[in-house]
Amino acid sequence: MSEHHYIACDLGADSGRVILGTLKDGKVILEEVHRFPTGVSKVQGSFRWNVLRIFEELKAGLRKVAAKGISAESMSVDSWGVDYVYFNQRQPMLSLPYQYRDSRTDGPYAFALKEIGRDKIFSETGIQFMQINTFYQLISDVEQNGDIQGIADKFLCIADYLHYLFSGVVKQEISMASTTQVYNPRTRQWSQALIEAAGIPERLFPELVDSGTRLGCLTPALAEETGLPAIPVIATCSHDTGAAVAAVPAKGKGWAFLSSGTWSLIGVELSAPLINDTVLEDNFTNEAGYGGTTRFLKNIVGLWLLQESRREWIRQGQTISWDDLDSMAEESEPFRSLINPNDPRFLKPDLMPQKIADYCRETGQAVPETPGEVTRCIFESLALSYRQMLQKIEALTGEPITRVHMVGGGTKSPVLNQYAANGTGRTILTGPVEATACGNILIQALALGHIPSLDALRQTVADSFPIIEYKPQNGADWDRAYDHFCKLTSSI
Repeated sequence: MSEHHYIACDLGADSGRVILGTLKDGKVILEEVHRFPTGVSKVQGSFRWNVLRIFEELKAGLRKVAAKGISAESMSVDSWGVDYVYFNQRQPMLSLPYQYRDSRTDGPYAFALKEIGRDKIFSETGIQFMQINTFYQLISDVEQNGDIQGIADKFLCIADYLHYLFSGVVKQEISMASTTQVYNPRTRQWSQALIEAAGIPERLFPELVDSGTRLGCLTPALAEETGLPAIPVIATCSHDTGAAVAAVPAKGKGWAFLSSGTWSLIGVELSAPLINDTVLEDNFTNEAGYGGTTRFLKNIVGLWLLQESRREWIRQGQTISWDDLDSMAEESEPFRSLINPNDPRFLKPDLMPQKIADYCRETGQAVPETPGEVTRCIFESLALSYRQMLQKIEALTGEPITRVHMVGGGTKSPVLNQYAANGTGRTILTGPVEATACGNILIQALALGHIPSLDALRQTVADSFPIIEYKPQNGADWDRAYDHFCKLTSSI
């Protein structure tokens, strides 16, 4: 059977990887050839992405692939959503792009909800309200960075901006566009009504393309610099969650997905957007998926809570591995304290253990004091949040959910995986860890005609990686904890 090779440039909020994917005998093999930090830079009080450094790291990874002497047939970039870069014909970058946790959207978010209105914004986009969304960043630019917008030709979200640097083609892929809250999933175009209402220059919005579109080829200059041939640059699902969900190894009905990482994204795959008053009230989102599907989901603050806590402990001089935290959590008292992961205080960085302690103190609970107690608090709270969201999804869609496919870096924690099963009362199926890279690579294979369909893609994933099953345990204890959790989160 023929053998095919593809390059996935997979960017997360903490790290980026260049991964070589090989499709052979109906299975996909992943090889990480380069890893680097992507972390945010704090510049004069604002949070920014050093995208040009990321670009240099990706080129370094491409050179490592070329050095292997393997004939890669295409490449693609995926990244987190909502953030973007301005550029024009003469200048490839007009300012360092902001990171979504920057506080500049606080005022524009309140302004948009009041002056444009939740009903209008949601009816146009079907997207969950979060102040990190591109729409409020663009409104902030209208107010504070009009000079930059005035000389910009276009903006592109991070992955598609890197596609532009690699290929010279200016296009925005729709799974990424749908994260902006300026994309209309019914018309599959930018929302003219919101663009006009917010006063954002219409010329800034790039042409949209479907997932799996060949954009162009690696430019001659970059081919020479990296040692690769002028391979096709493909916009797979530029949004990392879109790529991850495409690679969920699921069949039939009755399943949900849970992408577990910095964010927890939990939802189901629908054939069309679900936009109505009840969905608006519950603040769910309709993001575009591969092949015209809709990812109907809730975005929950996820392992960011633990990542930030661990950063603080390390800053204080404690050396704690992820495995240590798993062990400490298991040894800690169950249900001692719970938090609402989506409380606004947890969105911003710094002093996370203190924020968690403050929340517990304010809600009359025992305060978690040790890393193990904090970790257990986070894991149990996330697991109960998953249950809450699954119940709401069942009510909104009218379809029962019996199993949850959990993918992403969070599945490396067997403790969290088991708590997710316990908390939801449903079977949890974990794997693959590298779902985003799998989706990126195998959508390239689809685009090049090496795989016939999305179903075949998912079967390839199922045949390539171990899927581990977790069954619910200690149901009565978790039911009591859930009642307490619902009281804490009654405001969401």
